[in-house]
Amino acid sequence: MADGAALIWCPFASRADAEAAAGALLDAGLIACANILPGMISLYTWQGERGAGEEVAMLGKTTAAALEAAVAKLAEIHPYDCPAIVGWRADGAAPATLAWLVAETGKNAQNTAQEQG
Repeated sequence: MADGAALIWCPFASRADAEAAAGALLDAGLIACANILPGMISLYTWQGERGAGEEVAMLGKTTAAALEAAVAKLAEIHPYDCPAIVGWRADGAAPATLAWLVAETGKNAQNTAQEQG
């Protein structure tokens, strides 16, 4: 399903950090939309210790074709040393949604091709 929709989930320490990362991915044409979800409580194990904290989640909407580049860019710009970034291909999307995702993230592919050409 190389041409389908995809999603990216990632927590952040603050709304400002999530918005900055979403803005960078939008500017790069790697996602078409980001939903910022405040007020998340994270319970986790890190380096053998239990932890808890308040975080903000970002859910990015993209295409399967742009997923790998979007995850790589997010890992590069995320303020955490080891961010929890998970991306996956969606099993389905409404035709209009998929067309919008392709139109928005396809601009990045066109720009990259022109820069290399």
